[in-house]
Amino acid sequence: MSSTVVTKTAAEYEDFSLNWATRGLGADTITDASWEAIPSGLTLNQFSNTDTTTTVWLEGGLALTAYTITNTITTSGGRILQDSFICVVEE
Repeated sequence: MSSTVVTKTAAEYEDFSLNWATRGLGADTITDASWEAIPSGLTLNQFSNTDTTTTVWLEGGLALTAYTITNTITTSGGRILQDSFICVVEE
């Protein structure tokens, strides 16, 4: 799990990416990706991925709330991997 913390306001609509190449994928590539936010209240939109990077757009959220954003990927080699970051919604 990543220790990355990002911030945004509830009014901002912003993209965030994870670079999976740093996880030693080698020739393995991303074939599927999903995203989840806990707790609820933050909207996740426009998912995309390349061979080694995933991106999600975050919208809304409750002020002064910290959300754990988790990305789960499946690779061409059959690996299932997860990574997370924290998104704090500022006032």
